[in-house]
Amino acid sequence: MPENNLSTKITALAITYNEEENINRYVESLSFADEIIIVDSYSTDATEKLANELNVKFIKNEFIDFSSQRNFAIEQASNDWILFFDLDEIVTPELETEIKKAVENKDGIVAYFVKRKFHFMGKHIRFGGWRTDKAVRVFNKKHCKYTGLVHEVITAKGRVCTLKEKVDHYSYRSFDNYNNKLNLYSKLQAENLYGRKVRPNAYHFLFRPFYRFCWQYFYRLGILDGKEGFILAYIHSFSVFKRYIQLWMKYRKIS
Repeated sequence: MPENNLSTKITALAITYNEEENINRYVESLSFADEIIIVDSYSTDATEKLANELNVKFIKNEFIDFSSQRNFAIEQASNDWILFFDLDEIVTPELETEIKKAVENKDGIVAYFVKRKFHFMGKHIRFGGWRTDKAVRVFNKKHCKYTGLVHEVITAKGRVCTLKEKVDHYSYRSFDNYNNKLNLYSKLQAENLYGRKVRPNAYHFLFRPFYRFCWQYFYRLGILDGKEGFILAYIHSFSVFKRYIQLWMKYRKIS
C-alpha cells in the first residue's frame, strides 16, 4: 500500500458484515492511508476473501454493539490519526485532499465532522433531515472514543471542527438490505431501553412512529424528495414501531 507522504501517518478502519459488494470500492477510495484495517463480524459472503486479495489487515471479532466493535478496531491501529468511514461511504479526491491537510494541522483540533451526501434508491436525498447529516469520521485516537450502542458517537476531549467537502453515502443496496439495517438498529435500541427499564405503552406504539413520520416527511420537508422521501419516512417510522414491539417482546420473554 502506498504511503501518503505526510509527516502524520493515517490508519483507515472499517467494521464489516457481508460487505463483498462494497469492499473493493472502500479500499480504493482510502488507498492513501498508511494502513487499512477491517474488523469483521464473521461475514458469510466473500468479504474476507476479497480483503485478503486487497492486502489489507483483516480481523474477526464477535459483534456486541457498534461502539464496542469500533473501539476494538481503534485498538488495532498503529497510528494516532484515524479515518473511520463506513463501507457504503466513498471518499472523493477533494475530500482526500482536505483530510490530508486536516491531519497535518497543529492547532489542537482532535476530530473532524464530515458531512454526508445521502443517496437512496438511486437518488440524492436533499430533505427529510439528510441535508444536515454529518458524523465524526476523522479523529485522533488519543483524545476520542465511541459511546452509544446503536447510533454511536465520538466523545472527544478537545476541539472538534467540520470539513467542507462531503462524503458520498450510498446506504441503499436493496430494499431488504436497508430494512435489515433498520431492524438491527431497532433491536439494539430495544435492548438499550430494556436495560434502562423503559416499559412500552400506547404512547410508544402509536404516537412515536406517527411523530417520526411527520417530523421527517413534513417538518423536515421529506415530501420534496418525492416517492423516495415518502418511502424513507415510512420505513424509518415503522422501525420506531418495531423498536417498541421488540422491547415488548423482551418483557414477555418472547424470542
